[in-house]
Amino acid sequence: VQLQESGPGLVKPSQTLSLTCTVSGGSITMSSYYWSWIRQPPGKGLEWMGAISSSGATAYSPSLKSRTSISRDTFKNQFTLQVTSVTPEDTAVYYCTRGVAPGISHNDYRGQGTQVTVSS
Repeated sequence: VQLQESGPGLVKPSQTLSLTCTVSGGSITMSSYYWSWIRQPPGKGLEWMGAISSSGATAYSPSLKSRTSISRDTFKNQFTLQVTSVTPEDTAVYYCTRGVAPGISHNDYRGQGTQVTVSS
């Protein structure tokens, strides 16, 4: 299974960040898997943001729930992250992952990551 993140590397404050993860070698509707977004701000640890299950159910980190949305396109085998009202604190390397449960510790595949900088 391979995952590849894509999206703009620079986003202005107050705008919406949108990233897409394209999955190959396995279907995102494959039973019992969760497809997550995690991020790592500079100098900090990994932060789980949210996930979408193989059935399409979503779960979000409580600290980001009000600004985060995850959706999917099963025909393209992609899932997408949107974060609204971004600030410089949203600057991070963003990763998409596959796991057997939502979170950071249960992932078996991860994309290479994409740098997103929030700056005017």
